[in-house]
Amino acid sequence: MKVGVFYASTTRHANLSADLPDGATVKDAIEKSGILKQFPEIDVATAKAGIFSKLVKLDSAVADGDRVEIYRPITCDPKTVKRRPKGEGDGDAEE
Repeated sequence: MKVGVFYASTTRHANLSADLPDGATVKDAIEKSGILKQFPEIDVATAKAGIFSKLVKLDSAVADGDRVEIYRPITCDPKTVKRRPKGEGDGDAEE
């Protein structure tokens, strides 16, 4: 079966695929895709991953055509980040 593996760092992104046997897991897909060679900062043991935007465990089974996504850790606390006023920075500002 063929599975897509996606990851986006702060500066670049990758969309790879892996051919896997039946019964393969999310972790198998990540390791087989070669994405860890391109992004050595990914720690498979602690990485959060999902299939089609739904968070799953690394030992979850994948199916043919699945889109496995590797998520980066949150780098700021959303509770402490100030919200921008509406209209600011959305490209509609008048000068």
